[in-house]
Amino acid sequence: MNFAKNLRMFRKQKKISQMMLADSLGVSQRTVSHYENGTSEPSLQTLCKLADIFDITTDELLGYKKII
Repeated sequence: MNFAKNLRMFRKQKKISQMMLADSLGVSQRTVSHYENGTSEPSLQTLCKLADIFDITTDELLGYKKII
């Protein structure tokens, strides 16, 4: 799996809309959409915020660790 697919999967598991996630990150909904479509990647700071929001490691979010 790649980051874009993982982000969408974790967001849906937490039942968070793209808009709610965008508000938490301080970005637009369009930016979150770009992350999920793979047309843009977050900064390291945003990646860490995402991991905190989903209570996972950045490795899991990036797909470097097996997801259970």
